[in-house]
Amino acid sequence: MARIGFLGTGAIAEAMVRGMDGAVHDILVSERNAATAQRLARDLAGVSVAANAEVVAQSDIVILCLMSGIAERVLPDLPFRADHKVISVMADMPRDRLAALIPPVTDLSLTIPLPSVATGGCPMPVWPDTGSVREVFGARNPVIPVESEAALNAHFGACAVSLPVMALLRTGIDWLAGQTGDRTGAEIYVTAMFGAYFAAMRKDGSGEVDALMADLGTEGGLNDSLRTTMVRAGAPDALLDGLDGLRERLGLPSA
Repeated sequence: MARIGFLGTGAIAEAMVRGMDGAVHDILVSERNAATAQRLARDLAGVSVAANAEVVAQSDIVILCLMSGIAERVLPDLPFRADHKVISVMADMPRDRLAALIPPVTDLSLTIPLPSVATGGCPMPVWPDTGSVREVFGARNPVIPVESEAALNAHFGACAVSLPVMALLRTGIDWLAGQTGDRTGAEIYVTAMFGAYFAAMRKDGSGEVDALMADLGTEGGLNDSLRTTMVRAGAPDALLDGLDGLRERLGLPSA
């Protein structure tokens, strides 16, 4: 049974800990965010709180959930070993820069957990795929190996689609509530409708999105008419322009 250590106990670290089975792994969390650390130890079997050095010394796999400035200050003084497996979820810390802070470690991978890791089903792109992310999280979450650090960073851009999609759903809810006078019912209907679509879809990359679009897009139907209006208004192009505008921040080549 692997002992898992968490350096940093922010919201994403808490979600990851809650998504793990304490009966399968012993978990050590750092005491930096004392309230969160104590809450996890109180709520979950198999979770203990320790100082940073003890977290590293007593763990087989160390998960880094720190801000980059804090990481650069504290990591060089911690007792990392050559046999450690390290997983970083730090968005602003390139792998080469991180490796220089923990030189004995060679098994070092980067991944991007989302809050849904707390309940499972969270897609987790990883680079390089050393097997550590799959060992810790693969039982409940799809692990997606990618070919480069740039490819991993591009997934952060894809995450940014979330808010525009939610804004469209909110517009649909507002429109329906305006017709019915029932805002609560409108939100229940729209969110349940999309929840049902997504729940029924296979998440195996087999073209389910295209298949669902084809099913919905009967020529001349309501879905087809609204999509045509939005295409003419430039909505898809605006989304692509916005994503391309993130390239520099993500370290991606220009389009």
